[in-house]
Amino acid sequence: MQISSVCVSGPGGAENEDFVLTGGRFVVVLDGATASGLPSGCAHGVSWLASRLGAALGGVLVEEPGLPLREVLREGIVRVRALHPGCDLENPDSPSSTVALVREHAGWLDCLTLADSPVVVETVDGAVTAIVDDRLDRLPPLGREAVSRLRNTDAGFWVASTRPEAADRAVTRRLRTAEVRSFAVISDGVTRLVERFGWTWEQLMETLEKQGPAEAVRAVREAELAMPDGSFRGKRHDDATAVFALAGPAVR
Repeated sequence: MQISSVCVSGPGGAENEDFVLTGGRFVVVLDGATASGLPSGCAHGVSWLASRLGAALGGVLVEEPGLPLREVLREGIVRVRALHPGCDLENPDSPSSTVALVREHAGWLDCLTLADSPVVVETVDGAVTAIVDDRLDRLPPLGREAVSRLRNTDAGFWVASTRPEAADRAVTRRLRTAEVRSFAVISDGVTRLVERFGWTWEQLMETLEKQGPAEAVRAVREAELAMPDGSFRGKRHDDATAVFALAGPAVR
């Protein structure tokens, strides 16, 4: 795989809560969920969780290259739980993160996404497909207490935090590597180009390939700054991560 990536904090952000890790045959992207302000029962912050979980997932992918991705995620969560046993691991507001994984092994490209960090795949026939977990998108606007009640429940949405069973709810897809031309793994700080600013997935993939991930982030920032005050939901700026991989002979 030929891989390029960018992972930057939002303008004015104190700390980047995204995390990216790439290897010769895998990509890991996490987007830490901004703290709600409710008591988390944890001594650690969102960036701590995202970086420790990302590193744990990378370790599992290296140690067990053929393990199903849901099991990779489950093991990663278990390993991070062991890093902070003194915290309240049953608190639903414990630091959490989205997860997106892509792994090539034995002629297959396996993809996983949990919460709103999608994987976008372009096949050799030019078709572009976004692999998404849209459970968050299906929720109406809610206050933080309501979100807390719905987090990591089947009535709401699932994220990676302290509950290993969240891995069972991840969205997965398997494709033959010979059928894949390229793929991207992106956080919602970049997907807003499609979800808010009128781009298509095809346009985003073309930009990532021809101009690079940094150009996609530049386009995001330009569009964010052009929004009138009060016209957006949530933060004007967010941390932004984009990984683009061109599948080559080493993959196939």
